[in-house]
Amino acid sequence: MLGIIGGSGFYKLLDQVEEKNVNTPFGAPSAPIAVGEYQCKKVAFLPRHGLAHGLPPHKINYRANLWALKQLGVDRVLAPCAVGSLQPHIKPGEFVIIDQFIDRTWGRADTFCEGAASAGFGGNFGRVAHPSPAHPYCPDLSKLAADSCRQLGIAVHDKSTVVVINGPRFSTKAESRWFSSHGWEIINMTQYPEAMLAREMEMCFCGIALVTDYDAGLEGHPEVAAVDAGSVLEVFKQNNEKLGKLLFEIIAKLPETKNCLCGEAMKNAFV
Repeated sequence: MLGIIGGSGFYKLLDQVEEKNVNTPFGAPSAPIAVGEYQCKKVAFLPRHGLAHGLPPHKINYRANLWALKQLGVDRVLAPCAVGSLQPHIKPGEFVIIDQFIDRTWGRADTFCEGAASAGFGGNFGRVAHPSPAHPYCPDLSKLAADSCRQLGIAVHDKSTVVVINGPRFSTKAESRWFSSHGWEIINMTQYPEAMLAREMEMCFCGIALVTDYDAGLEGHPEVAAVDAGSVLEVFKQNNEKLGKLLFEIIAKLPETKNCLCGEAMKNAFV
């Protein structure tokens, strides 16, 4: 089964669905999971912020979300998200496929490897281990997403590093300048620990970023305004139609059997 985690402004995908309430050792996921079919393929949809955007990024129960999807049989995840651009060549309205993250969050429950404290959970959860996120995103899903964008005429960047901040506030200009100076491309509040937890669950994960703004403006570009919440949601609404078409295109082309390049890496992801 394919899992889709919807971001800001994206709370529904299919009309004919069965809602699944999944109990997890970590509490309830963000919302009931809507399971349906598209072209004879099962799809599980979960809005990460809840059905009415009631959960800010630092309050999302990421472990419950990924556990619930895994329990339903999900082995591949598409994760659209809103991001700010840190570089002038990445423009609002464009899509970006993520291949690396920088974690700048704090205080989030970000692993299933809790040792003896979680021994009753099964799988990797009752062990002391050191998960490896060297390549946290699935190259096969990422390529499929990028190729599908081009076929639909959606401007897309194949690779990027996302800086994940805790939120709910945006960056100061000094922070944004620091992130940009490293060459990092985009900034977001939810890709960590979401991507890492998917890796621990041995699920292929693809981050599809929708660029909504230029963060706190760009150094040397005084004409570029700092981000505000209203502008983020407005651009995201404009992108929703493109995102829906993209997701359906990816689902239609998705191989029935999971056999991807990151499979072997996931087998060796625990030390």
